[in-house]
Amino acid sequence: MGEEECCSTQLIDGEGEFNVSGLEHFMKTVRLGECGLSYAVVAIMGPQSSGKSTLVNKLFGTNFMEMDAFKGRSQTTKGIWIAKCLGIEPCTIVMDLEGTDGRERGEDDTAFEKQSALFALAVSDIVMMRLFSPRKTTLLFVIRDKTKTPLEHLEPVLREDIQKIWDSVAKPEAHKDTALSEFFNVEVTALPSYEEKEEQFKEQVKLLRNQFMHSIAPGGLAGDRRGVLPASGFSFSAQQMWKVIKENKDLDLPAHKVMVATVRCEEIANEKLSCLASDEGWLELSEAVQSGPVSGFGKKLSSILDSYLSDYDKEAVYFDDGVRTTKRQQLESRVLQLVHPAFVAMLGHLRSKALDKFKTELEESLDWGRGFAASVRDSTQSSLLQFDQECSDVAIKQADWDESRIREKLIRDIEAHATSIRSIKLSDLITYYEKQITEELSEPVESLFDTSGRDTWASIRKLYNQVADKAVSGLSATLSGFEMDQVSSEKMEMNLKNHAKSVVEKKSREAAGKALISMKDRFSTVFSHDNDSMPRVWTGKEDIRKITKEARAAALKLLSVLVAMRLDEKPYRIDNILNSTLGDAPSAKERGIVASSDPLASSTWENVPPENTLISPVQCKALWKQFRTETEYTVSQAISAQEAHRRSNGMLPPPWAVIAIAVLGFNELMVLVRNPLYLFAIFVICLVSRALWIQLDITREFQHGTVSGLLSISSKLLPTVMNIIRRLAEAGHASPGSGSQQPSPQGPPPLGTQSLRSPSQRQVPVPNPTPEVSSSSSLVSSPRNHGDQTTQPTMKHIDEADSESSTS
Repeated sequence: MGEEECCSTQLIDGEGEFNVSGLEHFMKTVRLGECGLSYAVVAIMGPQSSGKSTLVNKLFGTNFMEMDAFKGRSQTTKGIWIAKCLGIEPCTIVMDLEGTDGRERGEDDTAFEKQSALFALAVSDIVMMRLFSPRKTTLLFVIRDKTKTPLEHLEPVLREDIQKIWDSVAKPEAHKDTALSEFFNVEVTALPSYEEKEEQFKEQVKLLRNQFMHSIAPGGLAGDRRGVLPASGFSFSAQQMWKVIKENKDLDLPAHKVMVATVRCEEIANEKLSCLASDEGWLELSEAVQSGPVSGFGKKLSSILDSYLSDYDKEAVYFDDGVRTTKRQQLESRVLQLVHPAFVAMLGHLRSKALDKFKTELEESLDWGRGFAASVRDSTQSSLLQFDQECSDVAIKQADWDESRIREKLIRDIEAHATSIRSIKLSDLITYYEKQITEELSEPVESLFDTSGRDTWASIRKLYNQVADKAVSGLSATLSGFEMDQVSSEKMEMNLKNHAKSVVEKKSREAAGKALISMKDRFSTVFSHDNDSMPRVWTGKEDIRKITKEARAAALKLLSVLVAMRLDEKPYRIDNILNSTLGDAPSAKERGIVASSDPLASSTWENVPPENTLISPVQCKALWKQFRTETEYTVSQAISAQEAHRRSNGMLPPPWAVIAIAVLGFNELMVLVRNPLYLFAIFVICLVSRALWIQLDITREFQHGTVSGLLSISSKLLPTVMNIIRRLAEAGHASPGSGSQQPSPQGPPPLGTQSLRSPSQRQVPVPNPTPEVSSSSSLVSSPRNHGDQTTQPTMKHIDEADSESSTS
């Protein structure tokens, strides 16, 4: 047998030093750590030069150093050697101990002999009662070089000597009367002399070798395996045993067993944890879960953990149960602590996925027109169901982790999103109906104010109620899908009605702010147009006093509409107060009645709430005064137009004068008839005069007074005459040979295209000189006289005539 096969190694040298590196190399070489409990240790002890090494080499195929007989008897084996038995199953380790009673160590050789013997007994499971728990171990006594004395005569003597030794050994109180057979199986065998009967020796050795085959099986030499250490812990156990034995400490096998198990199980656990931390499958799974959810996460992670925990169980299966279980629990705890962040990250992805599902389904459900509350319930239930199902896929069998906290956070996120969407939807809903109310009220209310009449506020109230009721009905139907409480729903409906009221109020205040402009427009419309809405032509037949009274009454009616909001249908006396105070009816003073107070000398209206007041009484009084002032010019213009019309009709001679001219001018008329040239000259003069009348607009120029008219005509006369002559000349040059007359590309059309209507046939439009000013503007001063001294007295006469007519 070669050295490489049995790997004989000196375990402890002659000085008592333990060869740690040598033992580690030996275990790796013979792969002892892979044997688990399937191994046996045999130790051989005996006197020096008794042939122990030779017996072991022949019995187990080892190559321990043997004594050279030609050199005489001397110490061959120093310390303790270890080797693997070749051809023996299961794996069997043999220890060759230094012989006892050697003279080389001198008289004080008992210390190392006892230490080595105790170490061999402990390692090879040969147990001393004082040191170890009761356990049956086989003591095989081999008698070398037996004589002719039969073995059956030698064995009883040997057993009797062993019993005497057992009885003399100091035993613990608990085992004081325990028999030797409770701890040891004593067997005795004998071998013939190797030197004298080599062949017989080899045959007996072969038979003895067979007893070591399957020695750990029940009934074998090492059949009692209670408390045996796993092979992987052999090195550490041997080191600790030798250390304790050398230090001569009181040993306790269970404590030693637990110590070995603790150290080895801890080493195994650390190794498995380290391998898991660098495992490619785990690293890929951990990296993948950081980016998003991983399908089959729980199964994959459980498989990885189960692999390493199973490896731990396999390697630590033969160590002390309590220690093995404790270290496994610690390993599980550390392993789960390592993978827990990935588990939490995975749950976070599932929570985000479920939340996204809720958001998507809620939006789709709302798009389909389902109620908000029902959509939230169904979407929440669907999302939580998905989360629970996927959590079951994430769970790992090695841990009972609770995902309830993540689930609660998902529920809170869902509720927060639902609340946010609910607020947005309600806000959009309110905005929609408010916009609808604004569109359906703004322009119609504004139009009603523009055409204010007796039934204006009745029409506004009707429109307001229709629009508000329609919006509230639509809102109420939509809110049913939100399943709101009645108080909140009624509050929103009331707010919508208040919005409708605010729109009316806004338009009312805008109209009130333009009261003066609206009154003047109303006055101008009534004053300047007849009953057929045609512009008036002041021919002198119109009753300006009556028309002015009607126009002022219309403006006052408009003012009474704009004074206060009347959505509550309460009877207000505003119209009566304004008519009696500002109208053209006789005042109390004129009727001889002394008024106790001025009803317009106040900032509030009687029985009108301040929030409904648009124009206060005192403001009405100021507005009316300004209105009267700014509309006087329009009336004076009408009066001037009538007077101008009368004067234009007064320029024609009376009939008798026409007859006299015809009689007295008969001769001159005959001269004209006999001389056509005179007649043509007169015709040209008339035609030019007519053209000048039209071009200079004589009627309009004299509307502002005679002096101003003459001055204006004199300044325009010469340029107008020259322009007419120039056009006549151009027309004369263009007519010969032209075939067709082409109008001049520049300047007004030819004179012949002008209207030849007489001044009496032309309408005189009434200008609207009234500027549009706000109610806050200052009062407008009286218009210019333009030299007509009769305008203002005439206006005064109309007012006096109105008073006299009213008095009568």
